Amino acid sequence: MSKKILIAGLGLIGGSLALNITEHSDHHVIGYDIDQKSLSYALEKKIVHQISTNFEAIIKTVDFCILAAPVSKTIALLERIKTVSFDKPIIITDVSSVKSNIMEVAESIQSDHVTFIGGHPMAGSHKQGIEAAKGHLFENAIYILTPTKRTSDESVAELKSILSSTKSKFMTLNPLEHDEMTSVISHFPHLIASSLVQQAKSWQLKHDKIPTLAAGGFRDITRIASSDPAMWQDIFFQNKTILAQLLHDWINEMQDLKALLESNDKITMYHYLEQAREYRDGLDRTNRGAIPAFYDIFVDIFDQAGAILNVVELLSSQEISIKNIEILEIRDGITGVLRLSLMTKDDQLASHRILIKNGYECSLD
Repeated sequence: MSKKILIAGLGLIGGSLALNITEHSDHHVIGYDIDQKSLSYALEKKIVHQISTNFEAIIKTVDFCILAAPVSKTIALLERIKTVSFDKPIIITDVSSVKSNIMEVAESIQSDHVTFIGGHPMAGSHKQGIEAAKGHLFENAIYILTPTKRTSDESVAELKSILSSTKSKFMTLNPLEHDEMTSVISHFPHLIASSLVQQAKSWQLKHDKIPTLAAGGFRDITRIASSDPAMWQDIFFQNKTILAQLLHDWINEMQDLKALLESNDKITMYHYLEQAREYRDGLDRTNRGAIPAFYDIFVDIFDQAGAILNVVELLSSQEISIKNIEILEIRDGITGVLRLSLMTKDDQLASHRILIKNGYECSLD
C-alpha cells in the first residue's frame, strides 16, 4: 500500500533517502527544507513528488516522517512536533549520528499517535547537499535503529519495510550503546584527524617544506579532517561527554607510549604495534563489520595517460570485478602504486598472474 512520507531536510542523506524511495516504490515522497533552492532542485530532478515549506501543516498529513537535519536542528524539529495535534498515526525517525539527546526529546512527545524510532544510516560522501544525492548511497551500509520504550515490533517492521529498498543492514541498539560505539569508530577519529592536521600546521612554522612531504600515510589518516566543520562541531558538542572520556583515555595511552619511547622498551612497543595490526587486519577479514573483506593487489604504474585504464581493461577482459581502486602514491614522471581490491582470493591470484604476464610489477596483500 502506498504511503505518504515526509523527509525533513534535503541534504545528502535526506536527498539520497528521498531519491531511493521515489525510484524503488510507489510511496508519495514530500520534501521539506528551509532552503528554497534545495526544494526546487529536488522537485525539478524528481527526487520528491511534492515540496512544502510549512512543517507543522504537512507533517499532520503523512504516514512517515524522516528527520534528516543536523543533530541540533533535528532536536529543534522534535520540539516543534511536540506542539502538533495529530489526528492519525505517524511513525517518525531521524538520521542523526548522536542518539541519546535525540531520544530524550523524542521520549517526551505525548501524542498517542506518534511512534518514534531513532535511526542512523552509517553512510556518507565527501560531497554535501541535495546535488550529491545518490539512491544507492546506503546499499550494504549499517543502518542503526534505536526504538523508544513504547515502540512496538510491528512499528519497527513497518519502518524497515519503508527503507527496504536502501538494501541497508539493519541493527538495533540502545542510544548509549550507539553513542559510545560511534564515538570510538567515527566521532573520535574525526577529532584526532583534525588535531594531527593542526599539529602539522604548527610544525610548518619551523619546517616550511612539511606540505611538500605531506602525502602517503599522512594524507590517508587525515582525509576525514576535510569534512564539513559545521556538521562536526554540532556532533562533537552533542556527544561531548563520551568524547571527553575518550580524550581522557587517549591522553593516558599517549603518555604510556611516551614512556615506552623514553625507556627504550622496544619489546613492549613491538607487541603494541603487532596487536594493533592484528586487530585492524581482522576487521577486514572476519566479515563481522562494516569494513568489507577485500583481497588487495598492489600494482606499480607509470605516470602516463591511460595507465590505470590499461590495468582495468586487462582484468575486465577476464571478467574479474574490481571492487575498489586507490592510488597510494604517484609523483610526476615516475612510478606510482595502485591498490586494487578484489572480492575473492581466487580473483586476487588470477589478477596477479595476468598482470605479471603482461609485464607489470605487482605484489599481494
